[in-house]
Amino acid sequence: MDRLWSPWRYRYVSKKGLNECIFCVNIALNDDKTHYILHRAEKNFVLLNLYPYTSGHLMIAPYAHVPSLSESEPSALEEMMLLAQRAEAALRKVYSPSGFNMGLNIGESAGAGIAGHIHMHVLPRWLGDANFMTTIGETRVLPEDLETTYAKLLEAF
Repeated sequence: MDRLWSPWRYRYVSKKGLNECIFCVNIALNDDKTHYILHRAEKNFVLLNLYPYTSGHLMIAPYAHVPSLSESEPSALEEMMLLAQRAEAALRKVYSPSGFNMGLNIGESAGAGIAGHIHMHVLPRWLGDANFMTTIGETRVLPEDLETTYAKLLEAF
């Protein structure tokens, strides 16, 4: 078995130190560059995923700490979809993907890493991006670091 050593992820995967919602904490710190916040709208914000599946993997989260769509304000959900549209346009401009995955994982059993605060994932996709490294090696290869992705998408937003 091959191993990739990534000790910086231990806190994330062990959920230690995650008693506070990372979305709520990051947005309150007002340090957008450090936390890769690309855009602040009226009811939602857009940020990069710290553990992306592909370059350009971003998330849209409401400021309100709510665990489900049913508990969300309709105006926040409407804005979330408009931001998803804007994110798609920005990602097309910067990365020219051939497709997208967009969605929400609501609840821990559905795969939500932060189950108490809904957020939409927006992932650009390319033919062949799920190659042997992902499917057989169970390893993701990203061609650029988060700082580069942030700079490119910040300009597009």
